[in-house]
Amino acid sequence: MKKISLILMIAVLINILSGCSEGVAYNRYNDTFFDSFDTVTQVIGYTKTEEEFEVYMTQIHDRMLQLHKMYDKYNTYEGLNNIKTINDNAGIEPVVVEQEIIDLITFSKEMYYSTNQKTNIAFGAVLSIWSEYRDDAEFDPTNAKIPPMDRLLEAKDHTDIDKVIVDQDNMTVYLEDPEMSLDVGAVAKGFATEIVVRELVEAGFDSWIISAGGNIRSVGEPKDPAKDRWGIGIQNPDKEIFGDGSNILDTVFMNNISVVSSGDYQRYYVVDEQRIHHIIDPETLMPASHYRAVNVVIEDSGLADFYSTEVFLLPYQESRELVESVEGLEAIWVFADGTIEMTDGFKAVSRSGGAIATD
Repeated sequence: MKKISLILMIAVLINILSGCSEGVAYNRYNDTFFDSFDTVTQVIGYTKTEEEFEVYMTQIHDRMLQLHKMYDKYNTYEGLNNIKTINDNAGIEPVVVEQEIIDLITFSKEMYYSTNQKTNIAFGAVLSIWSEYRDDAEFDPTNAKIPPMDRLLEAKDHTDIDKVIVDQDNMTVYLEDPEMSLDVGAVAKGFATEIVVRELVEAGFDSWIISAGGNIRSVGEPKDPAKDRWGIGIQNPDKEIFGDGSNILDTVFMNNISVVSSGDYQRYYVVDEQRIHHIIDPETLMPASHYRAVNVVIEDSGLADFYSTEVFLLPYQESRELVESVEGLEAIWVFADGTIEMTDGFKAVSRSGGAIATD
């Protein structure tokens, strides 16, 4: 479950920082669901009544589940062409899809070309091999293995994003290479979250925070006299989640913002005492090894999801240059030796004020 580690920290911080809002016009409510994007989604919001909150919650759940089905690469759903349908028809024919799929793929291609071309939704042929070996390792940890490089190299030949053909007029997507496949895991959850946020804001829900597997998006300010900003915890990758806040490395206080993490501690297996995580460098075809974790901050959740992966995959100088070139983007990097770096903007909104970073 990518980025699930932030989910409990939100609940901890809101309980610590907000207190109770009894006696005011708005009350705090929360709910959780487990059936979209293979993760836990938690919503905490302020409304006048519980009934009002539940109406919004139903809209959020239904829409997230709908988008999950669209962006699913594993399962087929009756009456719906999704990412799996596109992959199944690679090299065969274009597939008519919903606008949300067109938008996701177009966004991902545009972001790929506007950054350092590390985060590639056409990288599915390679990632599926790693997924196979990870599943085998979970089933039998004592025989965990790393995929053979010749197999990975062969798969890499089928990852050309230029062969992902989007026809906006006819609402189709076509993979020209029959051996290629899409994997939108680096961006789909954040992109879906942003769709839901914008639709719910338009519906009138203006004070809430959502954690989709730890992909955090806050809306408005908390309608609580005890505070005027949301507090979002950043996990220390060296500590487990205990639910009491003891694993929090730092906290950012911001409204109308997304906070997304990428790290080697979230989905991994072990081979010869080496941690084999799920974020694969497209150059080496091995797990990226520059950091233990990165966290990025920017308003749009789709951008945050994409940038968190891109920033994690780049060596530090390139990574920092990318972050500083994007307006509104801030980041914290946690290195294997315990060194921590932050952008000035991240320091400005963090509880530590940058005191935990290396100067």
